[in-house]
Amino acid sequence: MTQTTTDPAALSRTVTVDRALLVDYANASGDQNPIHQDADFARSVGLEDVIAHGMWTMGAALDVVTAYVGGDPGRVLSCSTRFTGMVVVPEGETVEVLVEGVIKKSDEEAGTQTVELTATCAGEKVLGRCLAVVRA
Repeated sequence: MTQTTTDPAALSRTVTVDRALLVDYANASGDQNPIHQDADFARSVGLEDVIAHGMWTMGAALDVVTAYVGGDPGRVLSCSTRFTGMVVVPEGETVEVLVEGVIKKSDEEAGTQTVELTATCAGEKVLGRCLAVVRA
């Protein structure tokens, strides 16, 4: 069994996103919704600008958890979240998403830990009730 990282700093990371990354994510995921790539379209539906995919944001948070468990995504047993805010990505800018996690619960008998994550962008919470259960 791979050892988990016990360094609390491993559960904190700033992730960056720009328009090129959103296009790459759209191509990889198949989610070509124009709110993620076309500023005019995004504004026409009431958004401030292009926004990052919610699943990209959740994936960025889970990447922090995966690193915490030694880089093995198979040790992430479950995850859940609510999308509570948007990551607005203006043209020509790189936006930062701060992901921070804490161990909420350790179950030694089951060999699991529950990680509570917070993801914020420009000081606004973008993921809520974000929990991941990992094999310790």
